[in-house]
Amino acid sequence: MVKTHTDSYRFAMTQHMRTPTVESVPLGIGYYTVPEAARLLRIPGRNINRWLGGYSYKRDGIETKMPPLWEPELPGFGNHNELGFRDLIELRFVKAFLDADLGLLTIRNCITFARECVSDDRPFSTRRFQTDGRTIFLDSLKRSGDTELLDLKRRQYVFKAAIERTFKDLDITDDAVTRWRPFQGKASIVIDPTRAFGQPIATDYGVPTVALAEAVAAEGSAKRVAFLYDVPLRVVNDAVQFETDLRAA
Repeated sequence: MVKTHTDSYRFAMTQHMRTPTVESVPLGIGYYTVPEAARLLRIPGRNINRWLGGYSYKRDGIETKMPPLWEPELPGFGNHNELGFRDLIELRFVKAFLDADLGLLTIRNCITFARECVSDDRPFSTRRFQTDGRTIFLDSLKRSGDTELLDLKRRQYVFKAAIERTFKDLDITDDAVTRWRPFQGKASIVIDPTRAFGQPIATDYGVPTVALAEAVAAEGSAKRVAFLYDVPLRVVNDAVQFETDLRAA
């Protein structure tokens, strides 16, 4: 038998009650463990732990410690990082810049300078960065002395393209990113930190995409699940495809 709306809500809640710290999570921030963030961003969890937990490396017998790119919105639990929605979006930008062949040191320098420019600890997920990101990037390179090491004309092009592409499926309210439409930018699925702790849901119906996908697997029919949940068939199909894509990544 398929889950009811109440069952789906309970499922979403239990997904966020695995650690004691969740009880202190302020509403509207969102809540993600590293494995959850890694799944949504399609990047290795170890990368997230290194970027937000810091790391060290040895070269020529000398150990160098690298601090976190920024401190997560939520307090960690033991050795486990816990992330808010803005952390998730910032990580998405880090991934986009790395995919554009920008080095992590360059990204780190840009974060530091951008933080000063926009007066926000998470500068990538702001309206100011959407409009002035290219200028901030170039100025950060000049300040860090990185310019001699880069093909600036090419780098500023790929950086601008990465910004435009990444902001394409984000919604901004009050100067900061507030929602992410993670399925091909379509409005049918949303990640909103004010709803279901920021888990992916059917936008107009509030049902977690994972609940719809699991229901289809159990019932063997997307059409039947659409009827049982009172959700349009196209939305159910989008949820199934979204979850399928995440598993395949």
